[in-house]
Amino acid sequence: MSDLQQQPPGLPHDPAARHDPIYDRLVQEPEFVQLRKLYRGFVFPATVAFLTWYLLYVVMSNWATGFMDTQVVGNINVALVFGLLQFATTFALAWFYSWFSTTRLDPLARTLDEDYIAELGRRP
Repeated sequence: MSDLQQQPPGLPHDPAARHDPIYDRLVQEPEFVQLRKLYRGFVFPATVAFLTWYLLYVVMSNWATGFMDTQVVGNINVALVFGLLQFATTFALAWFYSWFSTTRLDPLARTLDEDYIAELGRRP
């Protein structure tokens, strides 16, 4: 039987026992709260926007074939332009996240890392 099955029913597990207690203190720091807020504020909207853009491409390829078959220049049609824009969007989003992370997230993460290392140095 696994450990979960051997525990008496109704007793909660102790998640704090599985990690360093320093983490409990660092999670309460304003820098950590700000770091999580900034990260989620970027990642969730960016993910929704990108997936919506991708889904639009798929939906239009399936149900708006007349529009997607429209010739733009020579043999290049709207579907090909949309497909190439998917690549461009992917690289642009990756670059923008890298810039955002470097300028906004990394300074906060470095501060927390320094606090963690300092706390480890004070331990007996």
